[in-house]
Amino acid sequence: MRPNVTVIGAGSWGTTLASLCARRGPTLIWAREDEVVAEINAHHSNSVYLKGFELPAELRATRSMQEALQPAEVVVMAVPSPWFRSVLEQAAPFVRPSLPVLSVAKGFEPESLLRMTEVIAQLLPANPRAVLSGPNLAREVMAGYAAGAVVACRDADVAKRLQGVFDGGLYRVYTGHDVVGVEVAAALKNPIAIAAGMADGLGVGDNTRALVICRGLAELTRLGVAMGGEERTFAGLAGLGDLLATCISKLSRNRYVGEQLGKGRKLDDIIGEMRMVAEGIHNCSVVLELAARHGVEMPITREIERVVRGESTAVEAFRGLVQDPAGSETL
Repeated sequence: MRPNVTVIGAGSWGTTLASLCARRGPTLIWAREDEVVAEINAHHSNSVYLKGFELPAELRATRSMQEALQPAEVVVMAVPSPWFRSVLEQAAPFVRPSLPVLSVAKGFEPESLLRMTEVIAQLLPANPRAVLSGPNLAREVMAGYAAGAVVACRDADVAKRLQGVFDGGLYRVYTGHDVVGVEVAAALKNPIAIAAGMADGLGVGDNTRALVICRGLAELTRLGVAMGGEERTFAGLAGLGDLLATCISKLSRNRYVGEQLGKGRKLDDIIGEMRMVAEGIHNCSVVLELAARHGVEMPITREIERVVRGESTAVEAFRGLVQDPAGSETL
């Protein structure tokens, strides 16, 4: 028997994971919008965040945190990093001790610079904590295309248990122990995806985009290892895999933001037309603060942060990047 799963957050990825779980066992999803709850329950769809897909009839939604968590045996936190703590604070009184709490957010807490599992540890110290990440574009997973991810937990038994919750069919889930590396890779790739999108928007060519992605991988690996992650993690699904998907896919929100910036649009206008969150916008300044703390150079993220802050344009950012001395490729 698969455990009862509760997914907190009914955005595109939260809804996708809840749909996967609901096809295999009892699943509840918590949503903050009444209209999303009503639509999932009555019409088996979520047109706000995942338009065009039919959800399993077994999936039920609720606006009540207590109702959502009462039967839970596994808790999935699918809330963007800026609001992760506030939502988990609402959930914490109803999460029983020892239940695994899994984060699928891809960012750092803006004020504290904490990873999401660190936030979980503060609010739910008695609960095992884990992270799931990989090249997982929600609409492709819902469409039934093959995809993979890694679930990382310091407790190998918990990782194996969570693998069994999500792995199946064309969605392959691998286990790992490098929680730091998986979380850091997931967050650091977002500013790089904005840079790759800018390359598309500027029309500078595939060579330039490949250069940005490759040097972006080196950049995020440097900081990830300095923060305690294992180097090989950044060559895996949570690192290179997720980076590639986010940088090249037309479904990527971060890539889209970069593309529109490359076309000369204002960031406020781009954000205003998006219902979902592009984490890279919030991550840039946090990443640079972490880089300064660890003494790591992040030239691509530095230029993207200047564009996001309105201090530079996409054209100026790319000129700035090519003006930096090339140095050694292995550094």
